[in-house]
Amino acid sequence: IQVEEVAISLWNWAVTKHMGSVLNDEQRAKLRFVACRLVCLCEGSDPPEETIRRQILMSMKTGKGWIDIGKADLADGFLEIAMNSIEKLYAKLLNGSDGEADIYVHKADVEKNLFKVISYQAESVFAQRDFEKAVTCVQRCKDMLIKLPKETCYLSILCYNFGVETYEWKRFEQSSFWLSQSYDIGKMNMKYSVGKEMQAKVLRLLATAYFEWDCNLYLEKALKAISLANQENLHPAGLLLKVKILLKSGASDEDISSATAEFMHHDFSLDFCLNIAKLLLEHGRESVGFDFLKSIPERYEASPDLGKIALLHLEFLLQNKRELLAKQKVEDIIIGHYTGKQLLPEALNQLHIILWDRAAKHYEAKNYSEALHWYNYSVSFYIPGQVDQNLAKLQRNIASCYLHLKQVDKAKEAVKEAERCDPDSIFTKFSVYKIAVMEKDTDKAVEAVSEMGKLAEKPSQDEDSLKVDESTGTNLLSLAAQIALENEQQVVAIKALEYLSEHLQDFQQLFAALKCLVRIMLSKFMAENEEDRDEDIKSMITYFTLAHRRLAESLTEEKFTEDMRILEAQWFRKVAWNLAVQFKGYPEKMRDLFLLSFKLSQFCPSDKAVLIAQKTCLLMATAVDLEMGRQQATPSEQMELLTQALEHLQACKEIWKVLKLTGDFAKDPTDTLLLLYEFEARSKLNDPTLYNLMESVWEQPQIEVKTLEIIASLAMEAPARYPVLCKRALRSALNLHRKQTVIDAVKFSKCLNSLINLTLPTGLTDLDACVLQEVWGYFEDALSVVSSTDAYPEMEILWLMTRAWNTGIFQYTIGKYKEAEQWCGLGMRFLSHLGSLKKSYE
Repeated sequence: IQVEEVAISLWNWAVTKHMGSVLNDEQRAKLRFVACRLVCLCEGSDPPEETIRRQILMSMKTGKGWIDIGKADLADGFLEIAMNSIEKLYAKLLNGSDGEADIYVHKADVEKNLFKVISYQAESVFAQRDFEKAVTCVQRCKDMLIKLPKETCYLSILCYNFGVETYEWKRFEQSSFWLSQSYDIGKMNMKYSVGKEMQAKVLRLLATAYFEWDCNLYLEKALKAISLANQENLHPAGLLLKVKILLKSGASDEDISSATAEFMHHDFSLDFCLNIAKLLLEHGRESVGFDFLKSIPERYEASPDLGKIALLHLEFLLQNKRELLAKQKVEDIIIGHYTGKQLLPEALNQLHIILWDRAAKHYEAKNYSEALHWYNYSVSFYIPGQVDQNLAKLQRNIASCYLHLKQVDKAKEAVKEAERCDPDSIFTKFSVYKIAVMEKDTDKAVEAVSEMGKLAEKPSQDEDSLKVDESTGTNLLSLAAQIALENEQQVVAIKALEYLSEHLQDFQQLFAALKCLVRIMLSKFMAENEEDRDEDIKSMITYFTLAHRRLAESLTEEKFTEDMRILEAQWFRKVAWNLAVQFKGYPEKMRDLFLLSFKLSQFCPSDKAVLIAQKTCLLMATAVDLEMGRQQATPSEQMELLTQALEHLQACKEIWKVLKLTGDFAKDPTDTLLLLYEFEARSKLNDPTLYNLMESVWEQPQIEVKTLEIIASLAMEAPARYPVLCKRALRSALNLHRKQTVIDAVKFSKCLNSLINLTLPTGLTDLDACVLQEVWGYFEDALSVVSSTDAYPEMEILWLMTRAWNTGIFQYTIGKYKEAEQWCGLGMRFLSHLGSLKKSYE
């Protein structure tokens, strides 16, 4: 008993909370499920009438609750319990009855519940897509309507709902069955019927189901259903459907005219009549359609929307390519507009759309005169002096037509009107630009491009203005560049392309613009005089710098693939290289281009070819920095250039290490160049690490004489001064000369000359004995070589003789007679090796 009380309390609580919107439908269904189960568990062997009635109610509502939330399979068990309980109740009532009157009352009482349970079962099996069981249940309910006439409306609507759902499932055969059942049930008892409006609604859907199922096969049924619907309750949807069925069936014009004539006897809206006319014309029933259209104005003469009729007429004349009649119609509309039959704003806007669309079709077909005709119709509806952005657009379109017709003056007038209406429009500026290009007015064209660029960047503040997104701006500027190039106006094209290369977000388009810029500027550069080239070179460097920056930005763009990036980087690095090679007369620009080529190559795969290119770029940039450093006036500028050179060398060394792993570079001079460039930079910067660098050089077995001679020269080239390093390099060079099978006397003489000059400078008064001894050795070396070859340059022999003699004379003047005799004797030994000059000095 306590469990039953708890179950009933739970049930009642669920009811009150659902009414207060505390519980949703699913929560209520679950609570009912629990309560009903508990009540069933408490049932005894002979429950009282009240308990059975409660159980019937709870089981029915629980089952219905599951159906309503889309869980029909859970409802079946509870509906079965309800059926069993009804049988128990009926049996109990019969046992306690006193006569036939009581039996009749009890039977009527039970049948109401039985009807509900069976109808719920019909819903459940229908939801589970069991058509046959649903039909059986509905038939049982239908049979019970004789005793329960008040349920007629409920059962009719239930069948209608089944018809709607099966129609939505595209099960037209089942849908037509349920809708027929709904209509038939609705007719069974007029007192409790759903009413004529609902019956008509059922029939309209039935006709639609036949129509969509197979119009040809079920044409008669569809027509019968819709005719019955219209008889029950005339509705616009019914008349429209009838016309559709007739059209689909291929009925004659007479039959269709007869159907449309019905409309004139009823008070339907203008829009509805227009839809009928549109339907007729769309199905090619021009005769019926236009006749019907012509009959409408008389009926709706007082309607402010009368212009819609004319617009529809115009649209179909144009669709059927009756352009002459369409023009006459437009002219009639214009006359009417200014003589009391003014179009409403909505209709006028629609007319403008029709006129512009027709004009655009002629424009695309390059029939510009006809396009003007239609645009001018549109202009006719504007008041002189009116300011309107659509009018500005219209004038721009007119200007485009005149430009194609080479009527520039008329185009300028149209653009002037566009500027008056919408001066800050990028489209208006574009029209100004086109005229400027056509007239070859470069300054005005450049100004227009600049203004277009500014407008493309600036978002529109006015909500009513035409929105210009970034893509529109860039598309117009792309077109501007194309027009300029087609008209051979490079300066204008460059301006447009420069803007695009800065602002385009599509990387493929951006690099295409940049490449176009480089090509144009290169052709311009080649055609110019020397003095005019500086600015163009700066521009090209700017373009390559921008290419490098945008390639870096493209790394985060998924749509711009790695292969695309490599392709673009390869193009720009190669062009930068080729330009650098050509710009020998502009060392600073040449260096910048080599460095840019190097930077661009970093986006390419590090294969052997790219590594060689990177190495060469850095070597060339270093060479240019060193050369510029030799020519700089101020020490600070020189220091900056030398420091830059060292940075390039460091990067080059790293690349060279990797490159040497890819093949044999025995004959490659890179190691030598790296050494010489680094020595020059560090020596002129007075770098303390210079000596460490040279220690590794002295240890190299394969170092060349020429390298040592250049090191010696650089060691004493201002601002460097490293006599010790210079002397060591020259001595090492002399040693290498001696080791040769055949000594190159000319090179040997020059090296020796430099070494003697360095050790025994001219004009030196205080000579150390060690220095003299060292120099004496150099003279002996020279004498040895002179004695062994006739190739020693005579002027060098003369120089050696003179230096030795003068050194002896200097020793004599300071009282060192023995040393003087030795040096003078040494000089005399060279005399015998002179050729044509010997007699002069003897």
